[in-house]
Amino acid sequence: MILLAQKETDAFWQASLGDLKRGYEEDGLGYTCLLCGEQTEKGIVYPKDEVLYEAERFMRLHIEQAHGSVFAYLIGLNKKWTGLTDHQNHLLQLFYEGKSDAEIQRETGIGSASTIRNHRFVLKEKERQSRIFLALMELLKEKDTQAPAFVGVHRTATIVDDRYNLTEDENEELLRKFFPEGVDGTLAKFPHKQKHKLVVLRQLAQRFETGRTYPEQEVNAILEQAYPDYVTVRRYLIDYGFLDREEDGSAYWRKEQPVAGQAPAAPDQPRKARPKPQPAEPGIYQIRNTRNGKVLVVRTRGLKSMNGKRFELRLGAYANRELQREWNEYGEDAFAFEVLEKLEPKPEDPQEEKRALAELETKWLEDLQPYGERGYHKAPAN
Repeated sequence: MILLAQKETDAFWQASLGDLKRGYEEDGLGYTCLLCGEQTEKGIVYPKDEVLYEAERFMRLHIEQAHGSVFAYLIGLNKKWTGLTDHQNHLLQLFYEGKSDAEIQRETGIGSASTIRNHRFVLKEKERQSRIFLALMELLKEKDTQAPAFVGVHRTATIVDDRYNLTEDENEELLRKFFPEGVDGTLAKFPHKQKHKLVVLRQLAQRFETGRTYPEQEVNAILEQAYPDYVTVRRYLIDYGFLDREEDGSAYWRKEQPVAGQAPAAPDQPRKARPKPQPAEPGIYQIRNTRNGKVLVVRTRGLKSMNGKRFELRLGAYANRELQREWNEYGEDAFAFEVLEKLEPKPEDPQEEKRALAELETKWLEDLQPYGERGYHKAPAN
């Protein structure tokens, strides 16, 4: 039973290419958003702005308003998932906007129009390679009877590395070690190894219901039943992407999907009410070194991503190597994450939102001049 309780549903990763492209899957009861878990039920009419929508059309409307588009959501995933470099990611976004090679060359300053055309060719080659690889893996599944069953990676993971190299047998053994009284009992100790932390945190996250928000006091009470130092556990649950919270700590919620084996609502029972997805909060923030005053200006379509950047720095995996070096030298307490300006979200026009964000970033770069001794940005070319 431990193994069944541990194993997560993984609809996002197991979805067909067609379902992944449209962003939702269909079952006998209704439609489920693969990007956030929001559900609509067949036979129900959903009102929005004085218009009535059937379940599938309302799901498409939800994806447009909550995520901008499936493309916007997928392109924003960690490069561990997409396999894209930052440069390729940027080019794909420009291609998606329908810009010509000449327009992209002028905007990016990369080579010539033929250089951009070559990038398109390289991406098409990557697509062909991906199709072959997918076919090989599907064929391999039919023959590789010795492959161990690995515990799935939760889609809300903030970073992915070899700590996820974990079989279900290893997972079950570690659960018995750290929860000697059973997975609903107390934690014997909080582990030091990252892989062991992952096992423990995934299990503790299951003490929170999906689709419900919790005040901090209730979160603390739930975690304290498992381990006295609930503050440490709570912080790691957020860092590892199992829980999320409002910036002021007023509300917490579980991020990943329900566990496998959890019974769905019966057809004649109403589904549990789910909180409406909060729109992403785009804006500009800075990471400021309080010791020497240097700053990094960051634009983001979701200011909550600051937590993920802080976690990357803790793990020594941040892309800006100078900032990472000084983080390692001065320590986490020497850095402040500060919102500079928020932007009104434009879910109806994500491309306009992107342009407005870029303009806002340019304004703050001009104001702060975070170059050389003043910041972590490379000075613009003259």
